[in-house]
Amino acid sequence: MIQGVQIELISADRLSNLTTMEKIRTILDSVMLGNIVVLEHGLTPDEQSRLIEVTMMEIRPGGFSGIEMETYPGKEAESGGIFGRLFMGKKPRQGRMTVIGPAGQLKMLKIERDRLVAWASLSSGG
Repeated sequence: MIQGVQIELISADRLSNLTTMEKIRTILDSVMLGNIVVLEHGLTPDEQSRLIEVTMMEIRPGGFSGIEMETYPGKEAESGGIFGRLFMGKKPRQGRMTVIGPAGQLKMLKIERDRLVAWASLSSGG
């Protein structure tokens, strides 16, 4: 059997047809199997928050220990933040790409404006 880390690349087209909870389950189910998930287009801030909430409910001592997640910011320079969404009707931004993996197996080494460098191990032991 081949030893290694499985990387799942998910296209924006596939995610665009899923509800928020379907996206979260797709991501978490894969990460809980020890896979690294790369999303072509990241999640919205609301979807990221929901992913973190659901992840916290899935954590078990001696079992699943959570996720490591990093995303590039969206290309739009001005988001307007919460005021932009409330008063100007702006939609929340999506990141350009997101990398998600098991907390004990994925470590982000370098995070720059246009580059993410990650290290992945075969098991949570490092």
